[in-house]
Amino acid sequence: MNHVEHLATASALHAFLGEMPFRRGSAEDAGRALHALIGAGLDRLPLPGHGNTVQRWRTLGAVAAFDLSLVKLYEGHTDALAILAELDAAQPEDGSAWAVWAAEPPNARLSALGESGARTVLLQGTKAWCSGAASVTHALVTAWNERNEPVLAAVDLRQEGVEITDAGWQAVGMKASASVDVHFERVPARLIGASRAYIERPGFWQGGAGIAACWLGAASGIAAFVARASKRRAGPHELAHLGAIDTTLSAAAALLRETAAFIDREPHNDAMVPAMRARLASEHASAFVVERAGRASGAGPLCRDAHFAQLMADLPVFIRQSHAERDEAALAERVLEEGRISWQV
Repeated sequence: MNHVEHLATASALHAFLGEMPFRRGSAEDAGRALHALIGAGLDRLPLPGHGNTVQRWRTLGAVAAFDLSLVKLYEGHTDALAILAELDAAQPEDGSAWAVWAAEPPNARLSALGESGARTVLLQGTKAWCSGAASVTHALVTAWNERNEPVLAAVDLRQEGVEITDAGWQAVGMKASASVDVHFERVPARLIGASRAYIERPGFWQGGAGIAACWLGAASGIAAFVARASKRRAGPHELAHLGAIDTTLSAAAALLRETAAFIDREPHNDAMVPAMRARLASEHASAFVVERAGRASGAGPLCRDAHFAQLMADLPVFIRQSHAERDEAALAERVLEEGRISWQV
């Protein structure tokens, strides 16, 4: 796919999504919307670290404000294209829809069976948390080779031996992302890069920071509902909530812009610290917005506005992709290790 010309913009996506028939809470509609975006060329985002990372994140945020289950699929697809551009010379098949399934819970470990040095492996086992499994055509999956090394493999999900289950997801929030378990029974796949290349590449944390743009985009979408309601009934309490929301979102957005600038300025450097800060700031801001928006709006929109209600139900689940205190501790350890302990302007 061409990532240089005809790049998708937030405004183009907003216009496209506004005209598209879409049922919120429907996994089938989320999948159809993903394919519609791909078919319209609106999956062609600026690559991370190529000078316009902030536009990439604004575009992800625009989809997130529309629907979080859709952006879960869309972000996975666009992340897969970025990974392939970084690690692989082959171009994805036109019209293909990709996912990145990299969760590694202890009870679902995927094996990549094959001779040492071979570029084709057989996938064996179960992969958990496979968002959009019934909608995508291909996936990049993390697995473990016979030397117990982590590898990344590209697999065509239309092959025999792939069983997409309906197990693994009980939450009401993000239900339309259809993040289920997938079983692989000796399914051929192609290795992407060397072992450990996926987690050691610069784009690992660059892509991880992109999730923060999704969270913040959804929080901004929720805030827009509060702002519109405040215009109609500008009582002191509604205005106080909106002022607090504005302050929190503005601070988090400024940090994301700073992080995007760092990634573009130093694309080959380790972005763990700025990416983790951006993720945690976006997580905190999103949780704050959900709390204050509910208090500002009351029960009416939560019960009568499908878009607002879906965002409010989905966002608390989506931000749990963050590891909360574990991530905060990991960031603190790196800050102490680097010895640059100053928070002055």
